[in-house]
Parts: sequence; structure tokens; C-alpha cells
Amino acid sequence: MATSKSKSKSAKASHKPNRSAKSSVHGRSKPAVMSNTALSKTASSKASASSPSKQSAVLKMLHEPRGTTIAAIMKATDWQQHSVRGFFAGVVKKKLSLNLVSDKVDGERTYRIVKPSATR
Repeated sequence: MATSKSKSKSAKASHKPNRSAKSSVHGRSKPAVMSNTALSKTASSKASASSPSKQSAVLKMLHEPRGTTIAAIMKATDWQQHSVRGFFAGVVKKKLSLNLVSDKVDGERTYRIVKPSATR
């Protein structure tokens, strides 16, 4: 009976290194992950120091008097259609509180940013 106990102890001992190896792998990846605020601070500082960001390019397109289409934004930024629409809702409308209007001209929808009207 003593031998069976030693086998079970050795079997249990062989599993422990695997668990510690898994936990060490997870432990290594955690410091590499940055928080959202840290990422946005580094991204905004890099964007202002280097070439214009995709966000600033889209905002520039939207400020034009004619406006722009989703297809044009998709081509300029390599974003997908749902990402452009999410940018409109999340960044343009909510975070920046800009007045985004859409017009349908010749069957094509265009989007542009206009100054808020005083009648509202």
C-alpha cells in the first residue's frame, strides 16, 4: 500500500509543474496589456506628433461643404462599413458632440458636419 501512495503523490507532483507553467504564461501577458486610457493617451500623443490620424482624416472629410459618403471613408481609412457607422455614432455624435447630418442626393447618402442651428 505504501507504493500506491507514492505513485499518487508522483502523479500529483507531475501535474503541478504544468499548472505553474500555465500561470506563468498568463502572468507574462498581463503586463503587456495597457489600459484604455493609457492607450488613448499614447495614441493621441503619437497622432499629433506624426502623420494625421484616420480620425482626423475622417473629420476633415466630414467638415467639407459637400460632405462625404461612407464608401469614400471606407476607401480612405480601410475601415469596414459598420466601423464607419460606429465612428459616427460613438465619436462624432457622442464624444465630440458634433452635429452630423445626412442627405440623400441622387440616390447616394452623404454625411457632413454642420454648425448647430440656433432654432433648436
